[in-house]
Amino acid sequence: MRARPALLFFSFVAFASGIIIDRIAVIVGNAIIKDSDISRDVRVTNFLNGQPLDLNNSSRKQAADRLINQALIRREIRIGDYPIATLQQADIELNRLESQRFKSQSGFQQGLRRYGITELDLRTEFRWQLTVLQFIDARFRPAVLVSNQEIEGYYKEHSAALTRQHPGKASLDELREDIRNIITGQKVNTLFFAWLDDQRKQTKIKFLEESLA
Repeated sequence: MRARPALLFFSFVAFASGIIIDRIAVIVGNAIIKDSDISRDVRVTNFLNGQPLDLNNSSRKQAADRLINQALIRREIRIGDYPIATLQQADIELNRLESQRFKSQSGFQQGLRRYGITELDLRTEFRWQLTVLQFIDARFRPAVLVSNQEIEGYYKEHSAALTRQHPGKASLDELREDIRNIITGQKVNTLFFAWLDDQRKQTKIKFLEESLA
């Protein structure tokens, strides 16, 4: 029997000048995370956060951790057939970012070049972020119940801060729905992160770059 080529740990991208080897850095179940995925995540994250570009081992490790979570969420979205955010929704966020942080299109493009990313990278990231928010809302919000006792307890503990955050509202009745939304959001986040932690425990995750573990 002929030996099969050992291509498991590398993916190849051909260019006119030669071949670039894009190593597989992490395997998450049946999904792979490539070295280029990690680099792109660091660059996009630094750009969106307005931070200097930092490709050191610590940043790469944080990026790998984010991408592991993304792989698990993508699998659940695919299995559950959850909706994907539209390109139009992503473009709204992209245009908002450009108008708020840059004075001109040329300044925006210079910023992209400085971080080594493209508009497509940002559009893809925004689309993914919106998709995750939709997934979390659809997957976990229906399981959340907020009692009147919880609302009243939250009001007593945070009434001063609530009135500052919601001018013109002071009484419990006026703030009831705002408090309900706050508590609901907290419970949804708790359920989501507990689910994510459980998924990580159940999924085989193999680091091919030891520095990322």
